[in-house]
Amino acid sequence: MAALDHITVIDLTRVLSGPYCTMVLADMGARVIKVEQPGAGDDTRGWGPPFLDGESAYFLSVNRNKESVTLDFKRPAGRAILDRLIAKADVLVENFRPGTLARIGLDYTTLAAAHPRLVYASISGFGQTGPRGREPGYDAVVQAEGGLMSITGAGDGQPFKVGVAITDIVSGMFAAQGITLALLARERTGRGQAVDIGMLDSVAALLTYQAGIYFATGRAPGRLGNRHPTIVPYETFTAADGDFVLAVGNDEQWRRFCGAAELDFGDRFATNRMRVEGYDELRPHLADRLRAHPRRHWIERLAAAGVPCGSVRDLAELFADPQVAARDMVAEVTHPTAGPLSLLGTPIKLSDTPGGVRTPPPVLGQHTAAVLEELGMTAGDIDRLRQEGAI
Repeated sequence: MAALDHITVIDLTRVLSGPYCTMVLADMGARVIKVEQPGAGDDTRGWGPPFLDGESAYFLSVNRNKESVTLDFKRPAGRAILDRLIAKADVLVENFRPGTLARIGLDYTTLAAAHPRLVYASISGFGQTGPRGREPGYDAVVQAEGGLMSITGAGDGQPFKVGVAITDIVSGMFAAQGITLALLARERTGRGQAVDIGMLDSVAALLTYQAGIYFATGRAPGRLGNRHPTIVPYETFTAADGDFVLAVGNDEQWRRFCGAAELDFGDRFATNRMRVEGYDELRPHLADRLRAHPRRHWIERLAAAGVPCGSVRDLAELFADPQVAARDMVAEVTHPTAGPLSLLGTPIKLSDTPGGVRTPPPVLGQHTAAVLEELGMTAGDIDRLRQEGAI
């Protein structure tokens, strides 16, 4: 038994924020029926290269454990099918621009009147309310306007976005959390509710201690490269053969670090506050010392002393780590067209109701006929709908 194997989700999302959300739900056992436009499908089916036998690596990365139904719900016949699917569902997830679905009667208010137990989750750039609510949301734009780029990058260089579409991903995470909370509340109230996730809200929520610094000082934090604003030393250093991260989190770890690195500063930098305030003096001494030996020397020596540290690794090095394999963070499946396929595993480990990767990402429309047959349609009905362009 998986945690959500009694839950059915109608997935009207595309690209990343919504598909990431529904992937999390599907990993935990929910039945996710992904509704896609006939002949085209999710936008990311065309994003690449790379492609694996015509299947986009981008699409494959966030759509496992789902069923694909091609359905044009702007046509009356397609809309009638969607209405029947919604009537049997627990959750609907969409990431259209606010107001788009309301124009065709697929907004929360309309659907909740007919289906009061439905949990309706919306992901958008700026949320369903506020003066910018109708604006579209794109990850790079929201990283910029959400303050994240202003604190990412070297202090004397340009601002940088994070190396993945983090605002899309974290919005999907918050949406999955909101949906599970709404389902839990439904157990008590008997009613579903709207889950409203804005990408700008989501990236603002990531700012945590950086926002705390701003609230406390009234000054916007700047870029510090890999340096931590309130902990020293907690950043990237260059060893003789490459970069590694040193993460001294408290004064006891600092004392152990000095012993392992054979450094003696006396009481000059004994406390974290002294190290932060004396950073410009301290950093060159540390850089010179750590440059004297290879990464392996330092990592082995510091790890033995209980000082947190690690190499800056690329993805090939990451996925060669036995720890990643031991935690089932790479799953192997067989795709109908792409063949053997490696996918990321789920990071959520439940002892009694575990999730996992059960099925590969679907080809476009792979489950259309099977789902329509569940609704009582015959092969003739399905052929007629296909000829009409409704599916």
